[in-house]
Amino acid sequence: MIKKLDRLILNAFVGPFIATFFITLFVLVLQFFWLYIDDIVGKGLDLVTIAQLISYVAATVVPLALPLAVLLSSIMTFGNLGETFELVAIKSAGIPLLRFMRPLMVVSLLICGVAFLFNNYIIPVSNLKLNRLKYDIINKKPAFDLREGAFYTNIPGYAIKVGKKEKDDSTLRDIIIYEKDYSLQDNIIIANSGIMKVSDDKRFLEFKLKDGWRYSERGARLNLNTEYIRLGFREFKKVFDLSALQLSKTNDSLFKDNYQMLSVRQLSATIDSLKKTDNHYRKKLTGELSSFIKFQKYVDSGWEQNASANAVKSFDAIVPDTMLVSVNEKALSQLAMIKSTLDINSAEFLAHEKSLRMHQIAWHEKFTLSIACFVLYLIGAPLGSIIRKGGLGTPLVFAVVFFVIFFLLNNFGKKFSKEDVVAPVVGMWLATMILVPIGIFLIWKAMHDSQLFNKEYYFRTFRKIQPYLSRIINRRQTPQPL
Repeated sequence: MIKKLDRLILNAFVGPFIATFFITLFVLVLQFFWLYIDDIVGKGLDLVTIAQLISYVAATVVPLALPLAVLLSSIMTFGNLGETFELVAIKSAGIPLLRFMRPLMVVSLLICGVAFLFNNYIIPVSNLKLNRLKYDIINKKPAFDLREGAFYTNIPGYAIKVGKKEKDDSTLRDIIIYEKDYSLQDNIIIANSGIMKVSDDKRFLEFKLKDGWRYSERGARLNLNTEYIRLGFREFKKVFDLSALQLSKTNDSLFKDNYQMLSVRQLSATIDSLKKTDNHYRKKLTGELSSFIKFQKYVDSGWEQNASANAVKSFDAIVPDTMLVSVNEKALSQLAMIKSTLDINSAEFLAHEKSLRMHQIAWHEKFTLSIACFVLYLIGAPLGSIIRKGGLGTPLVFAVVFFVIFFLLNNFGKKFSKEDVVAPVVGMWLATMILVPIGIFLIWKAMHDSQLFNKEYYFRTFRKIQPYLSRIINRRQTPQPL
């Protein structure tokens, strides 16, 4: 049964949590658009596509928004209670800190469970849809925008230049159209004026040209007997296909095998299969080298003893002078092929090991980003009770500082794991292993009413030691007798 104290703390937590969650979500979505603004602007995207992109991005940044929202809202909750002296009243009633932290601790654990379910089931689908849509947008050519005095080359096979555009953006002057068919010579159309019109379905661009010439040359490549054709016209209609400028929809299967698109169960199965292929590379390399190193199968355990007993001073001593050059060339050729085989297999094996590490990183990340909600709560709750400041000022500063620490540690651990500096289990849990002791330390300080972040405490401490510092400074400045 929920008691009044628990209800009080929960009511104080829910409002800030919802507000900070959506604010954080908004900031992280803006960060994504800031990174990809050059790939999005000028593509002529419709509102439906933009709405889909925003929804996919918002879904993928939820794992980062939840820990920050928990951290900031817990600092605000306990800071508000401390600022209004409600914490003092609760403690004076004999209720310990861990007791009134308990309801939000349960809530943070529930948020961890929701975050894990979101990471495991929603994030893979969102990443799949987002990467497919992002791929289509990046590969989509800019919307048709014909400018004066500049060649427009986004329509495949053509380069269009106009000298002047009238105010209606349809009437054109001094038009030049290069038709690139990659034969002997490009075809050229020159017109004094024309009218440009895009079809209603945005699939075709029509030019109604007036008073111009069309130049072309026929004949086989590298043949001097070609036919040069010049055609004059009063009116000429040229139609361009704009399908290359449209947003094409790539199949989701292009990205479905990426480690970011897999759940925990799928990642576990993939990791097991990747680990079982290590022996495959050893057998493959042995089989490929056996054709170059034929003596390998004759090597036994007593070859070192026989080699030392019948030691030969040099390679030249057992090869006749007439065969020395050809034998050396043959040996160098064999060594070159062996080196090439080793390099190819080494690159393939390193790619396999990197793929295994990336899958292991993704597997651990499903859990670390979920547990981060509880870890940051262990920091935020005692921190709020220590600083005793509500609102968005001081709590926001402390929340940003600790979240940046968490974010940097998480990124450093992921980077070290990718570069094979540390094992994925160490790199991905690095932030948790460092922040949990900090949270325990802050809880211990809060339980003992620490003045850790009270500026008046440091001011009083400085005033106490100021006379001693003044004596030391005066003693050093006093000249010593010779």
